[in-house]
Amino acid sequence: MRLDWYGSRIRRKHKLREEKLTHDTILILDFGSQYSQLIARRVREHHVYCRLVPCNVPFERIRALRPRGIILSGGPSSVWAPGAPTCDPAVLELGVPVLGICYGMQLLAQMAGGRVEGGHAGEYGPATIEILEDTGKMPVLPQSLARVADSAARSSEVQPSPSPLPARERGMEPPLPRRERGSQTPLPVREGVGGGLGSVPAPTCRDEEPRPRTAAAGLFAGCAPTEKVWMSHGDRVVALPAGARVTARTPTVEVAAFADPARRIYAVQFHPEVSHTPQGGRMLHNFLFDICGCRGDWTMASFIAEAVADIKQRVGADRVVCGLSGGVDSTVVATLIHRAIGDQLTCIFVDNGLLRAGEAEEVVRMARDLIGLKVDAVDAAERFLRRLAGVTDPEEKRLAIGDEFVRVFTEEAARIGGARFLAQGTLFPDLIESQSAFGGPSARIKSHHNVGGMPAWSQFTLIEPLRELFKDEVRELGRELGLPHGILHRQPFPGPGLAVRVVGEVTPSGLRILREADAIVQDEMRKWEHYGTIWQSFAVLLPVKSVGVMGDARTYDFAVAIRVVTSRDGMTADWARLPDDLLAWLSTRIINEVDGVNRVLYDISSKPPSTIEWE
Repeated sequence: MRLDWYGSRIRRKHKLREEKLTHDTILILDFGSQYSQLIARRVREHHVYCRLVPCNVPFERIRALRPRGIILSGGPSSVWAPGAPTCDPAVLELGVPVLGICYGMQLLAQMAGGRVEGGHAGEYGPATIEILEDTGKMPVLPQSLARVADSAARSSEVQPSPSPLPARERGMEPPLPRRERGSQTPLPVREGVGGGLGSVPAPTCRDEEPRPRTAAAGLFAGCAPTEKVWMSHGDRVVALPAGARVTARTPTVEVAAFADPARRIYAVQFHPEVSHTPQGGRMLHNFLFDICGCRGDWTMASFIAEAVADIKQRVGADRVVCGLSGGVDSTVVATLIHRAIGDQLTCIFVDNGLLRAGEAEEVVRMARDLIGLKVDAVDAAERFLRRLAGVTDPEEKRLAIGDEFVRVFTEEAARIGGARFLAQGTLFPDLIESQSAFGGPSARIKSHHNVGGMPAWSQFTLIEPLRELFKDEVRELGRELGLPHGILHRQPFPGPGLAVRVVGEVTPSGLRILREADAIVQDEMRKWEHYGTIWQSFAVLLPVKSVGVMGDARTYDFAVAIRVVTSRDGMTADWARLPDDLLAWLSTRIINEVDGVNRVLYDISSKPPSTIEWE
């Protein structure tokens, strides 16, 4: 089952009320980029609240949210192609600033009367823009752009100018550049004219050394005359809308950015949201505060007050059950709801037989003794393993586990009596990976057990107070709630548990091998001095056997893969460069101590193109 962006399946059981937003809000229209959420992260880092919605959201919905500004994301399409995603042109008449990024810039140009063409050599990767000082003087344009006013006046709906050549031949998909050995710089991810990039730490506005500044105002205030940026486009703007002016260019692209302050339109061809645009944070800051006039008043402290009030209003005198896994997400959501309604909350911890060694006992002790939650522990291991017997497809495993979770919750709630609501620790990245705003690269990557609404037979209504937060925001929320450091900095653990780390069919013998191997990985990684920099570290059991020699005897046993990654929010990740001696010791311990394993591999894949989990 699939959930649309606004949770239509949930709404059938409980109509979502329109939020009364008390903070300045930036609305981000998603045109299919898997990385639109990076824009949201960068906006949130400035303590400005933002919402990410599909590009085709009705204009009435946009107006009802009363945004202070609108950002148009990247995307994989060409704006002139049939069926290309678009938005209601009325957003340009709303009277609030609009920033177009990559595909969003080209769409802005087209909607405002300019023209976009394909058939040009693309730019993929680093580039240097020249910022044209905002002194009121129009830059000298080449002949191809000098006819902008005439072109805009002749037609308010300019026809596309597609090239007859295939996309690869016309430069939209050039071969990806090779990385130098040892480089940690991610390769650019092609998204046609819009898009997103690979691993992207937070940008910074600080300079490594003093640099000359332009006299530019607006988006580029405080930037140097030239700035390094990250490009990912094949099409380009060749005719500006009437009244707009070029504000930045590169040696190969005359319109790297344009603006029409009178209409409050700003657009950049590059990606300010990624770390490879060093001054991207400054540019977004300028848009949020200088152009949109945001106050930067969205904090986790204010989030708690609003969430508690909302939960009290929704729940009333009813009871809530919360699926507690022991991870950061479910622990924070349980603590938040407990603050709102106290003993009306009962946490249900399900031992599904897919947990790490000793985890069930640790989770129950932590929730009861350290946090003071009321916990109902259920041993359902045999039930889940029966459900997974013979299942090898990853999606079928995830969906089966999710369905079984709800059945267990329903039975336990009936036994407890009176529970109407089910609370879950669904986060924003879960939603991104589970559904698409516009069927592009953000199309469903994998189903999450807690995304998709409730089955028709369930009597529960969902409460998901964290569904618009990122992982690091949830940790900050947990700190505000007073949770211990050890709980907040537990590594993420997948909802389906070890089922998605046993590649193929889940069996008791496979789980035994994986638990023992994973326990060694956890033990050694915690001893490593840089453990705090690691996002996740775990073992994966592969359905592959190979020949080995142990004690002068031939073996034919399984292979185990070790996966260790660094990340900021789980949306992108890079494999950790572990020391050779640590990798060697991990391999030695696993092969010597785990019966059934004679080969250990290290996963050196980044996300993208891989996911963190193997299934």
